[in-house]
Order: sequence, then C-alpha cells, then structure tokens
Amino acid sequence: MAVAKEMMGCSSFVSSSKVFLNSTYGFQQKQNRFLFVKPVWVPMEQKRRVHLRKAAKVPVVAAISEDLIKAEAKAVPAQKEKAVEFKVTATITIRNKNKEDFKETLVKHFDAFTDMIGRNVVLELISTEEDPKTMAPKRSKEAVLKDWSKKANVKAEKVYYTAEFTVDSNFGVPGAITVTNKHQKEFFLESITIEDFAYGPLHFPCNSWVQSNKHHPRKRIFFTNQPYLPDQTPKGLRALREKELDDLRGNGKGVRKLSDRVYDFDVYNDLGNPDKGIDYARPMLGGEKVPYPRRCRTGRGPSETDMEAESRVEKPLPIYVPRDEQFEESKQNAFSAGKLRAVLHNLLPQLKASISAHNRDLNSFSDIDGLYKEGLLLKLGFHETVKKLPKMVSKLQESSEGLLKYETPKVVSKDKFAWLRDDEFGRQALAGVNPVNIERLASFPPVSMLDPEIYGPQESALKEEHIAGQLNGMTVQQALDENKLFMVDYHDIYLPFLDRINALDGRKSYATRTIFFLTPSGTLKPVAIELSLPHTSPNSRSKRVVTPPVDATTNWIWQLAKAHVCSNDAGVHQLVNHWLRTHACMEPFILAAHRQLSAMHPIFKLLDPHMRYTLEINALARQSLICADGVIENCFTPGRYCMEMSAAAYRSHWRFDKEGLPADLIRRGIAVPDPTQPHGLKLLIEDYPYASDGLLIWNALENWVRTYVNRYYPNSSLVCNDRELQQWYHESVHVGHADLSKESWWPSLKTTDDLVSILTTLIWLASAQHAALNFGQYPYGGYVPNRPPLMRRLIPDENDLEYANFLADPQKYFLSALPSLLQATKFMAVVDTLSTHSPDEEYLGERQHPSIWSGDAEIIEAFYGFSAEIRRIEKEIEKRNADPNLKNRCGAGVLPYELLAPSSGPGVTCRGVPNSVSI
Repeated sequence: MAVAKEMMGCSSFVSSSKVFLNSTYGFQQKQNRFLFVKPVWVPMEQKRRVHLRKAAKVPVVAAISEDLIKAEAKAVPAQKEKAVEFKVTATITIRNKNKEDFKETLVKHFDAFTDMIGRNVVLELISTEEDPKTMAPKRSKEAVLKDWSKKANVKAEKVYYTAEFTVDSNFGVPGAITVTNKHQKEFFLESITIEDFAYGPLHFPCNSWVQSNKHHPRKRIFFTNQPYLPDQTPKGLRALREKELDDLRGNGKGVRKLSDRVYDFDVYNDLGNPDKGIDYARPMLGGEKVPYPRRCRTGRGPSETDMEAESRVEKPLPIYVPRDEQFEESKQNAFSAGKLRAVLHNLLPQLKASISAHNRDLNSFSDIDGLYKEGLLLKLGFHETVKKLPKMVSKLQESSEGLLKYETPKVVSKDKFAWLRDDEFGRQALAGVNPVNIERLASFPPVSMLDPEIYGPQESALKEEHIAGQLNGMTVQQALDENKLFMVDYHDIYLPFLDRINALDGRKSYATRTIFFLTPSGTLKPVAIELSLPHTSPNSRSKRVVTPPVDATTNWIWQLAKAHVCSNDAGVHQLVNHWLRTHACMEPFILAAHRQLSAMHPIFKLLDPHMRYTLEINALARQSLICADGVIENCFTPGRYCMEMSAAAYRSHWRFDKEGLPADLIRRGIAVPDPTQPHGLKLLIEDYPYASDGLLIWNALENWVRTYVNRYYPNSSLVCNDRELQQWYHESVHVGHADLSKESWWPSLKTTDDLVSILTTLIWLASAQHAALNFGQYPYGGYVPNRPPLMRRLIPDENDLEYANFLADPQKYFLSALPSLLQATKFMAVVDTLSTHSPDEEYLGERQHPSIWSGDAEIIEAFYGFSAEIRRIEKEIEKRNADPNLKNRCGAGVLPYELLAPSSGPGVTCRGVPNSVSI
C-alpha cells in the first residue's frame, strides 16, 4: 500500500498529520460506502497564507475528520467562518500530432492568433458538493488555458499548459472539470492534474478529443480518477454523470459525423453494395431471419436500389466510429504502412496476371520460395514483362524492393518441409493459429446433427477398419475408453453451403472430419479424413474416407485431403473463431459499456483498456475485409457466402456461457472438472500448449477480476442494485445480441460470482483468445501450402477425367488446387498486416497511466500484483518451450508456442497478448 500511496501523491500529507484519515481524496470507507470528509483548506502560496490569516477567525488546520472538527469546536467558541478565496493550479497535457497537413497547420496558427484575442480553451472546476442555496454543484470561476499561442510551434509529442482556478474554502472536493474549446481545431486532451489542495494532487485521466464548440456546443465533462458506484456518487456529480451518459447515447437519429462521440447499435446491412449490381448484394445480418450481433450505428442513408441496405462508404473515405475510438496517430501510421505494403505486394501479381494469363498458377514450390528470397518481380519471371509495363512501375520495383519481399514465415523458417509431416499437421491442431476446434471423440463413428431429410443420412462413412490398424494395437473401443481419439469436425458447418460454394468459379470444397490418435509421446497422429459432398441421390457417392498413405499415389491423395482440411480450418478460424467470437461478439458489450457505464464506474475503469480500438478495426473490416468482393470473400473458399456461414455458426453454435476457457475446454471434451488440479480441471491432452498456457492467463485474469469486484461489491445485493451495471448487461444481451437474447444459457447477473465470470470471459476474449487466434496468421498461413485459405480442385478418383493428369504430374495438380499467385499474394499481404503489432500496443498487465488510472490506492496495488503475475507466466511459458518432453512445442524444427507469451515488440513476432482486439 505504501508504494501505491506514494504513486497517488498522498504520502506527504498522510505522514504530516496523524489525524488525516484514509485515501487520496479524503474519503473513508464505512459500511462499504465511500463517505466524504469535508476538508478545511490550507492555501499553498505565502501570499495566500497572509491573506487567510487576516480573514480567518479561528486557526486553520489541515484536512481532518468531522469528529475532530466537532471536538475542537467544543473547546473554541463557535464562530461563523467567512469563506476565503484562493487559487489552485492545473497542469493540462495536450498531445500533438507528429504530422500535420497544410490545412491543419493553417488552422493551428489561426487558433494561436485567436487565442490571444480571447477565443481560448476555458475550464471550470466542479465540486462533489452541492451549493445549499441553489442545490446545484459548486463551481469554480472559469479558468483559461495559458500560453497556447506561445507554444503553438512546439514540436514535442506532449505539450504542457497551465490554468489557475479560483475557489473558496467551502468549495469541497473537486470531482469533475468541464472544458470548452473556443478554437477551430480539435485537440487531444490526455490528462489534467490539479495541485495546491491540502490533500495532494487530483488526477483527471482524459484521453479524449475535445471538439470546437462551434461544432459541438456542449461543454466536455471529465471526472477525476475516483471510482463511484451510481448510488455512491456525490450529490454534486450526479446530474453530470447522467448528462455525460445521455450525450454518449445520442438520440438514434441522423447521420453521424466523424467528430461525434455517439454509441448506438445497428444491424450488418452495409456489407453489400446493391447499387453496383446483383452480384454485390448481400443479405442483412441481424434480425430474426439471419441472427447476428449488432455493430456500431453510422446512420448513413439507404442505398438507391435497396431501402434496407445502408449506403456504402468506400476506402479511402473514413467510416464512422465515435471519435475517441479512432486509431491514435502511431497506430494509424503503422496500419497505413501495412496497407501500403499490402498494396505493393499485390500490385505486381495483378499486373503479371493481367499480362501473362497463362502464368496464373504457382508452377512449382520454388515459385513460393521466391516470394521470400528475391521478391515478386525476379523469381516469378516477371522481369521478362517489365518492358511492357509503365516506367512508373519499373521505378516502383527499383525503389521498393525491400517492401516487395515477404518475410519467411516461421512455419518454414526452421524446417522447410515440416508442413508435409503428419505430426506437424496434428501439432498445429493443438499449437497452431486455430487450436480451438480439436475435440474428444465421444463415440465412433461420429454422427451429424443436420436434418437428414435435407442433407442426407447422418451416419458417417468412417468405419472401424479405416482406423483400427493406426491405434498402437488398441481396439477402437479401447481408444475411446482411454480418451485417445480426437476429432476436428467441419462437416456440419460446411455441408449446408457446399452446393453454392462448389458452383462458384474456381472454388471447390468438402465438408471434412479428421480423426486423430493421441500417441504415447503426447502428439496427435491423423488416422483418417472423411470428405463429404452434398447428398444428391440414394446411390450417390457423397462421402469418401482417405487414410494415411501406403505408396506414392496415396501419398499425394493424402496431401490433397490434408490441404482440404486446412482450407476448411482456415475458413472456420477466420469467419467463426476469429471474426465472430472475438471481434463481432465483443462489439455489443463495448457499445453498451459506453452507453450505460459512466467513466466513473469502477467496472468501466476495469474494462476500458480491453475495449481500445475494437470499434475502429471492426468498422475497417466492414469496409474492406468482410464486405462484398472484399479480402475475405476473395481469399477464402466460401467466397460470397463467407458471412452467411459466420451467421450460421452464431445461430447454431455460439454460446456466451461457453466462451470462457475452462467452459470451452469442458464443452469440447478436452478437459474434465477436477478440483485437485491447479485450475479446477484436468486436461486429457497434457501437452496442449494453447490450453495449458491459456489456463495460466485465465487464472491470473480471474484472480485479478475477483479482487477488483470484491473491492466494490462486498455483497451481491450491491450487484443487483447497481442500475448502471444491470442496464449495461441487459442492453448487451437484449439489444446487442437481441437475436439470441431469449436463449436460456445466458448467465444471470445477480451475484459477485456472476459478475466475476462475465467480466473474466470478456477480458479473456478481448486479450488472450484474440491473440492466440490472430498473431500467428502470417507465421503459419504466410506459407500458403501449409494453410491454403481456399482450394480450387477436388481430389480426383479413378473414374475422373483428371485422374490421368494427376498421375502424370501430381505436384502440378497439387499446386493447381491451391490458390493462384494473385490469390496467394493478396492473402499473404493481408495476414501480414493483421499479424503485426503496432508501436503503441498495450499488452496484458500494462495500461495507460498505470499509477493513476484509478484513485483507489488498494486497486492500484492489486494491479501491480497482477502485472507481476503476468511476467511470471511469461517466464513459465519460456520454460515450457525449452522442455524436450513437451514435443508439441519443443524439438528439431518445432516452433515454440509463444502466441500466449504476454509481451512482444512491434511487427510480426508470433507472440504477445494485447489488452484488446486492436487489429
């Protein structure tokens, strides 16, 4: 506690007076409620002391408790003390932009001039107490930001200004500050610190854009870092608390301006662009017909040809998210650099494909190697076509050779041929970029849950004879009983879409099931792959089983079957596990948090770092990734049906109560409850890097959240009676997830345990779960044969016309089944950007203003304890990655599992757990 108090700036006055009670702001906790102690002011400057001595009727002392004031009043005859005015100083931190365009520079200088003639930035300090006469909050006199014009040319990232407030000795404890920007240009207000009160400095972490009052006439309100539950809000702040939330909710009408700070809900009706033609129309996601989570409302008008479809904003024009949710400059620069790199990576293959139509396929594995060694131009024979290109493109190649090369993906950096091995295929199901679909096989053969009248027989084509010889002498029943059989099942999610997918040009897919055997060494061995096509007639051969190879022909068939499994895996990973479960399903909780939880609410303060940038990255995804003819449709097998597949998974499989790690592991049969184990459950695959590392982080998160929640909710009645908290959860479920709101599996929010579980799940999804699913995309998927995002050919059998071509040149057939050069490089460029950490990333255990984000010293101390635990976990993960007994993360050419190692530098590192879904 001593360390935290020192950081909170309160140790000096605590030591100076033994009669001062408890916290930084002079409040004490009594019966679990924060009660304010009315202070007596001690002016800080000498001239103020002289003035005060002349005016005061009784001696002035430091801030003390009311009991001591009463005791002293008995000894000294009561006299009505006249309020004495004095000044306090505020330090305001403004963050500059590093780069400004000409217009911004011009406006900046104009603001500097107008500031000198009185069009200033004006602040007003507001007390936690009401004026007994007006019943309104006590307010200071307005104060003007000093030296704005003098510091207009300062190039530093942060510029510090001062202001002086005049208050009187009856003012009470300041709780809020208003800011009016009379300039033309917005500015980023990072923080305000107020000195000269007897009880130490007051901190206002702002981190917000303040708009000109010309465009947004209302005063901006910022609160101190002191957390309050709604019923504990001091009287002077109650109306402001409601007003600020009312402003953030808006009225649900009109088109949102980029400078707005309004959070509202809408359906996904902006993915298509029917005005461009029927091929660009997409169904609306969200509603009874196609359930889906809600997204942030922009208020744009309908398209010209479909009143239910919102008109599009195409890049490079920005798409609306509330102003404070937009990328900060360093993040925007890093993201823009990634997009530039993606454009350059994609430009030459497009030109090559258009000029040299016969060369659209990858001709050999050396073609792929050339992308990493010599760039796109040289190795792929593009130098022969340079003469046909504009000089600008040739110059671009000469000046951007480094940008046009891809980094070698980690999956082939240690062992170029690892991806061909079955043990690596199995290892990636446990430690790759999508380690969340492996499940225990409870019965054999597996059975479909689809309607047999529509999709044919539910029985699998898998038979005991397919796998019996692969089980180390066990029978199938023995392997089931001893929990040795596992499965990655993409049958039911793909089969309803296969007719439409396979009708697309250059797309071919199966609905796959893969059976794995858990070997004595702890690795997974694939023993059978089932490939299903739509059931067309009673006699149709719609299901096929492929088993490990016994000769050259079956080896290539086996490699093609694994490629189809990986393609299915890539689709489910991107559309369901990554986009739906971490991006889309988090958005309603974030919108509701801003709408229903005050910035003063302790739960908002807890969630704040885990909501950073998510609305912006989701809006950018709607604009260019998941939209019609966007990157996802172009690069993944389901094509134009990608988002419909995502919506089908939301309707059929998504359950919030199973999104936490322990519940998910139990649902998949990978773990069983066991109170004797450290995390309360036992893994059936002990060497399961995602799960074993994830449980360390889950446990640390849960302990931190429980400590935090118990601090503010020592009994469950406070949870039930917290109207903001209840409205947040109700709106998240009944508006943000309205289409599933009637499901019985939604957790209740009645007890502290309920709250701990809900919050831990949300923080897990935003941080560790997203990191595990996102930052390995390029390290594993950047080598396309390892994880082809789409397939263009089915596997031939002896009755097919293509079978002879397959036998004659199986490598060529295999490469022709993979994405084309253009598709591969476009995918590689995008996942390269998505796998990149920006320089301003905040990682788990870190947050802005670590010592002052909360005014509760006990919570600050607990947060530093949580940070220390995260560092300890990182060391434990390093230790595990060096353990030769853990063969899924250590061995010759084996990648260590670092996707849940908490820290990372910028760039593509295949590690690091940011606080939020920020990319």
